[in-house]
Amino acid sequence: MKAEHKQGWLFVSPWVIGFVLLTAGPMVYSLYLSFTASSLLSPPQWVGLENYRRMFGDPIFYRSLGNTAYYAVLGVPLGMVLSLGLALLLDAPVRGLGFFRTLFFLPSVTNTVALSILWLWLLNPEFGLINLALARFGLEGPLWLQDETWAKPALVLMSLWTVGGQMIICLAALQGVPPELKEAAAIDGAGPVRRFFAVTLPLISPALLFNLIMGLVGALQVFTQAFVMTGGVQPGSEGGPNQSTLFIVLYIYKKAFQEYDMGYASALAWALFLIITVCTWIAWRVSKSRVHYEGGSA
Repeated sequence: MKAEHKQGWLFVSPWVIGFVLLTAGPMVYSLYLSFTASSLLSPPQWVGLENYRRMFGDPIFYRSLGNTAYYAVLGVPLGMVLSLGLALLLDAPVRGLGFFRTLFFLPSVTNTVALSILWLWLLNPEFGLINLALARFGLEGPLWLQDETWAKPALVLMSLWTVGGQMIICLAALQGVPPELKEAAAIDGAGPVRRFFAVTLPLISPALLFNLIMGLVGALQVFTQAFVMTGGVQPGSEGGPNQSTLFIVLYIYKKAFQEYDMGYASALAWALFLIITVCTWIAWRVSKSRVHYEGGSA
């Protein structure tokens, strides 16, 4: 092996070791546990596909899957539209642009637990700022997290607070659009809306695909907000009201670390892994004719 190859492996060895010990190793062990009855307090007993059969007959699994799908289908498109809208606004030449970019980006790097506690206050039906603002317009605000109908929309609303990361990706893509293409379209008589859809949008489509996939993966793994805001810290009350915010990862946590049913929890985790993989593959395949790179489409 050449000296530079040895040096390269030496430099990447901390990541490789961390990946093997902290990611790949636990994944392989969880796959083994998914075929066992394990409580982590006693030796695992091999049960074959029993955990997976149990999953297909578990109504709470389907409920948690439906809650997660609702959150993803509603939250991901709204987040993408909002992040792109903010990026378009922050791409304009106005005074104090750096301040506004920082202002919109900061929530996305704030600790999720801290944000959850803040939004518990904002969504309080009695003295929360959101309902107080609605009352100023003569509107009666909902009970939000205390109402089965409004609990998931409340968490989606909170997720829009943290679109700063996606906004930065969109902003970088917008600034990479060659201005001469916009000028050429303007000379041909295209208005601002036509230029956006005919020139800008196709050229930033790779960034939009990246935001779509990352947003989808994140939405399907939503956990912290529901855990903190809907009673996850109190065993038996997670996902309230009436399990309306019992997302799949919260259900996995409940089975693994509250009921100590690690075998079934591992099976649920691998089912989620398969769902994320399939959804990502579908998004990638659908985007092939709609995402444009230099020299062609994806």
